[in-house]
Amino acid sequence: MRVRMCRIATTALISILLGTLGARAGVPEAYRRLWEDPAVQERIARGIEQHRKGDAVVRLVGSDGKPLAGRAVRLAQQTHAFLFGCNLFVLGQLDTAEANRTYEARFVHLFNFATLPFYWAGTEPTQGELRYAEGARRVWRRPPPDRLVAWCKANGVVPKGHPLLWHAHNPPWLPKEREALEALYVKRFGELADRYGADVAIWDVVNESLVCPKSFPLFRPDRSYVLWAFELAHRVFRPEPLLMINEVTGFGSRPGADNPYYQQVKRLLDEGVGVEGIGFQFHFFSAGALQSHLDGKSFRPKDLLDVYERFAGFGRPLYITEITIPTAGPDGPEVQAAVTRNLYRLWFSAPRMAGITWWNLGDGLAVKGENKAGGGLVDENLDPKPSYLTLDRLINQEWTTRVEAKTDARGEVRFRGFFGGYDVTTTTPGGERRGRFQHTRDGKAAYACRLGPEAKAER
Repeated sequence: MRVRMCRIATTALISILLGTLGARAGVPEAYRRLWEDPAVQERIARGIEQHRKGDAVVRLVGSDGKPLAGRAVRLAQQTHAFLFGCNLFVLGQLDTAEANRTYEARFVHLFNFATLPFYWAGTEPTQGELRYAEGARRVWRRPPPDRLVAWCKANGVVPKGHPLLWHAHNPPWLPKEREALEALYVKRFGELADRYGADVAIWDVVNESLVCPKSFPLFRPDRSYVLWAFELAHRVFRPEPLLMINEVTGFGSRPGADNPYYQQVKRLLDEGVGVEGIGFQFHFFSAGALQSHLDGKSFRPKDLLDVYERFAGFGRPLYITEITIPTAGPDGPEVQAAVTRNLYRLWFSAPRMAGITWWNLGDGLAVKGENKAGGGLVDENLDPKPSYLTLDRLINQEWTTRVEAKTDARGEVRFRGFFGGYDVTTTTPGGERRGRFQHTRDGKAAYACRLGPEAKAER
C-alpha cells in the first residue's frame, strides 16, 4: 500500500475551503432546500447549544490555597465528553508498518471511541479456537481483541464491544437446536465478561433483531430472545458496562410511535429489561441509496430530529452506531463531505445523543461487497478525503472550546463551553502554572483548580 503522509495541522484552511465547496458541488437543489431551511438550522444550532455545552466557573488557587486574582488565564479543551468513533477492525493488519502507523494517527486525530469486533465467527472460527490473544491466526478485519483493548487503553480511546448476539457472522459449527445454542451463548457471554468486562465500557448486546430471519434457531415472532440476552448479560457482566441494543438503518427515519423499533424498546423497558443504550445504524451502501437521500425522499432532517426526540423520551443515551456515506460520481468526495457535515451537526444536536460512529475509516477496508461504496473518510492510500477534513474542522475546531480571560477578585473565570477535559494555564511570579478539570453535565459546574506542574481540578 502506497502511503502519502500529510500534515494534518495544515489542513484547517483546506477544510474551510472544502466545507464551502462541499455545500454546493454536486448537491441537488432539493437537498439544499431541506437542509438550509432556517427552521431546521435553528433547531440544530439550538440543540447543540443546549445539549452539548454548559456554563461553568473555574476558581484558581495557588499552592497556599489563596485565590489567584487578576491573572490572565487560558482554558483549552483537550478531550470531548461526547464520543466520536469509528470501527477499529484493521488495527495492525495493513501491509506495512508505515501504513499501520498512519491508520492509527488518522484514527486518534478524530476519534475517542472505537468499536471492536467480537463477531463469533471471528473469535471462535472453529470450536474451542478462541482468538482473543496475540498469536492467534490472522483473520482479516478481526484482530485479536486483546490487541484492540490494549491499544484503546494506551491511546485514551473508549472501547465498545460489538456484538454479543447476532443472527449473522456466526461460525458454521454452531448447533441448529435452540437449547444447545442457548447453552453456548451462556458460555460465550461468560467468557467475554470474564476477559473484557472490566475494560470494555459499552456492548451491543443484540444486533438487528427486527430483521432476524426465521432460520435463526433463537428466532421467535415476538423476538423474546432479546429479553433473554439482556437478562443474561446483566447477570454475567461485573462490573456492569452499558448494555445496548442496535438496529438497522431503516428504523431510524420513522418518527411516529408506530415505529417497530420504538415499540420494541418501549416493550422491553416496560418489562423491566435493562436496555441502557439505543443504537441506530446509518448506512448508504450504494450511490442509489444516497441519491434517494439527496433527492429528499429519505431521511429528511425534520424526520430524523423527530425520531431522536421521541427516543430521547426513554431517558437512555442514543448512539449513531454505524455510518456509511458513499463517494460516487464526479463530485463524490465533495458530496460525501457536505452530507457528512449536515448529518453530524444534526446528530450532535439531538437530545440524549451520546456518540456517533463512522464505520470504515478507509476505502478498501470494508467487508467484501461494501467497498464499492467508497465509504471511507480516507482513501486507499490513507490520505484524508474532504469528509475527513470536514470532521476535523467540526470536532477539533468548531466543537472545541478555547478561552482567554482574566480572573476576578475571587480568582474565578466564568465561561460556557463544550463538555470535556480542559487544561488551565496561567502565569504567576513563580512561573507558568497548569491545572486540569473535567467540564461535565452533572449540575456541578464549579471547579477549583489548585495550580501546579501536575495540578488537577477539585470539585
